[in-house]
Amino acid sequence: MKNLLRPDLAFRLNGRLWVETPDDRFMGIGRLELLTLIQEHGSISKAAQQMGMSYKRAWDLVASLNAQSATPLVQTQTGGKRGGGAEVTPEGQQLIQEFRELQERFQEFLAAEAARLLL
Repeated sequence: MKNLLRPDLAFRLNGRLWVETPDDRFMGIGRLELLTLIQEHGSISKAAQQMGMSYKRAWDLVASLNAQSATPLVQTQTGGKRGGGAEVTPEGQQLIQEFRELQERFQEFLAAEAARLLL
């Protein structure tokens, strides 16, 4: 491929990684960020706000994650005297870790392929 590319342009190999079912996306970089921020803030609302996302969109993503997993990844508590909140479950924490590791391996793959194809 190297001989097909213009030498005066800087090319790079780029890609994104998702885990999907036939009907819906299960996990991607955006959902990883959402779960991480929920874990950090203990709140879907605060996580959504930090991402510049509507609460409804964040709630829909959490509902989708929970519906597609064998056990809930995020547990919520409705408001009251102490207010509401959200907690990433141990299974959700495991998903965060495993997807980060998968993402690292994917980036290593892209770097190796870029070196092979573009250099």
